[in-house]
Amino acid sequence: MALRIVAADPDPAVMSLPWSTPLEEWDDEFVIPLPRGLSRHVVRMVRPAQHTYAVKETNAELAFREYELLRRLQSLGLATVRPKGVVTGRVDASGAELPAALLSRYLRFSLSYRTLFAQGLSSVDNLPRLVDALVVLLVRLHLAGFYWGDVSLSNVLFRRNAGEFSAYLVDAETGELTEHLSDRMREHDVQVGCENVFAEIMDLQAGGELDEAVEPDSVVERIQERYDDLWAELTREEEFDADEMWRIERRIERLNDLGFDVDELDIAAEHDSDRLRIRPRVVALGHHARELEQVTGLDVEDNQARRLLNDLAAYTAHHGLGHEEREVVGQEWLTTVYQPIARMVPPEARGKLEPAEVFHEVLVHRWFLSEEAGHEVDIFDSARSYLDNVLVTRPVEALDVRPAEKG
Repeated sequence: MALRIVAADPDPAVMSLPWSTPLEEWDDEFVIPLPRGLSRHVVRMVRPAQHTYAVKETNAELAFREYELLRRLQSLGLATVRPKGVVTGRVDASGAELPAALLSRYLRFSLSYRTLFAQGLSSVDNLPRLVDALVVLLVRLHLAGFYWGDVSLSNVLFRRNAGEFSAYLVDAETGELTEHLSDRMREHDVQVGCENVFAEIMDLQAGGELDEAVEPDSVVERIQERYDDLWAELTREEEFDADEMWRIERRIERLNDLGFDVDELDIAAEHDSDRLRIRPRVVALGHHARELEQVTGLDVEDNQARRLLNDLAAYTAHHGLGHEEREVVGQEWLTTVYQPIARMVPPEARGKLEPAEVFHEVLVHRWFLSEEAGHEVDIFDSARSYLDNVLVTRPVEALDVRPAEKG
């Protein structure tokens, strides 16, 4: 049996990994030790050279199926890890067959829920935010016709998003992409998610990693409630009189406020009636992110984009630039405010938070400094104070920081 690697954007360093050794026996020459969630498989984070990957042992059929499914989800613009490849034909030193392996590219500045809590994240304040991010991801997947089958905190990674979190799918083994996702399949996914998250919370509390004040039942209720509310807002049919056309614009504005763009709207007029019915048909998360990218070129999470757009609006008003083209002002703000602050972060601290999150936290820090001073504090003075007093205390969150950057 010959070793075979099917890979997208091949990395020769992957060949150097010890494929003839069971994954659970790989040592720290390649493996990055991280807290892991509940999993049916052996999973390790590895760094063979310049890039970091997640490796999961499974059988070949499941590995190829998940690899192709993740690629399809990526092509739809959904929040998933990027599949890298599948390794088959593995044998140990005695010639015994070893499981196949699925590789996915490390999602920079992403963390598992266990890592977040291990770093001291306040569970009472932030667990609801993690749950909300999981729900948003689930709704997005369902809108695309994807049945997950194993919704859980363990099967996602989280990225900070201007005080909130964004969730990314990392395990699609049980998933199925369909032409039409039935209500029954959606309901089953939500039920499985409630059961899995309940078990994960109980497991964390048993290990002393989660505040006992967290009530698993209330978290489960939140999953169901948030899912139902978001799904209804994104998909429900709305009926109104023909002279209330403004309600179409209001519906779109509500969806934009939630971070969704309406790419297609179904409007139906009843015969012999002045009544209209509207229903969003195609919606996509990323309204603020797309707007920010258009005016500045920055590619960030949606809540981060909303925060940066607000600062751009304040900059525009302060300098009386409302008459200028928005893209022109966006580039001026980018080069005179955002980029200089990003460059202020010392090299040894650049693995702690991504630049957009640093900028968000600088804005929050500026608000507190201004409250204390009784006047608005300069943003660059605020940035220096934040770097000296806040960022320095934070742990490194990007796993691919080179040793020379650790200080």
